[in-house]
Amino acid sequence: MKKQELIHLHGLLAQVQNHYEEQTGTEVSRERYVELGVQPTSIHKSKTDHKDAVFALATSITEEMSVEEAEPISATAD
Repeated sequence: MKKQELIHLHGLLAQVQNHYEEQTGTEVSRERYVELGVQPTSIHKSKTDHKDAVFALATSITEEMSVEEAEPISATAD
């Protein structure tokens, strides 16, 4: 994957995170991602830096989604 494509993917994942947080009202914990210090707009960073950030962000999002899925949903009558 080219650096330009990786930066684009990075930006899309950031939008997915924002959308998920807006829809669920929960914040995705992303300590590892923040530690890397690479944002989608950090075009001066290396391809490897963006790759690490994409994996860290994707992992954070999927972990949050799996926690939400594991929570039981109470049955209610309509």
